[in-house]
Amino acid sequence: MNLKVLTVFSLILLFVSCKKTQDTEASETIEKQQSQDLTQQEISKLKYIEYALDSKTEDVIIDWKEYYQFQDIITNIKQGDLSFFYNNDEEVKLLVKNLKANIPAQVNSASISARLLVLETKLLKLESLSNLSTTSKEELLNTIKEFFVAFSNINFQMNKKIEFDNRDIEKP
Repeated sequence: MNLKVLTVFSLILLFVSCKKTQDTEASETIEKQQSQDLTQQEISKLKYIEYALDSKTEDVIIDWKEYYQFQDIITNIKQGDLSFFYNNDEEVKLLVKNLKANIPAQVNSASISARLLVLETKLLKLESLSNLSTTSKEELLNTIKEFFVAFSNINFQMNKKIEFDNRDIEKP
């Protein structure tokens, strides 16, 4: 008789405890999804120096399609759209590979290649963090800022290279 009561009590305890665990996990999943949603206002509050391309630099890289694809990605990220990174590993890697392979000769230098490597690293970090459900909003915002800074530094370096190449220094 005591064994039956103990068995029934154990089963009731098991069912009750399982139910509470499932409800808690479901609510945590919903909270995590909501905590990763970024708005355009949150992204626009990021503080960094954004360098624009000089008109001479734009003329030099006008045929560099991959660079302009990166600009489109950044425009989408600034609007809070990270959909490019969701389950898109192959396209991201292909874009980076083509970006490095098709650098225009006028801006192809070691300093720009180094900046492209940094951009690749920040892009892959942003992709991995945007696909993780455990990423906090602050961590994602910091990674987005790092990605923006890396892209801005490429613009700055290309402007410097074109400006330096266009200088005519007369020797006395």
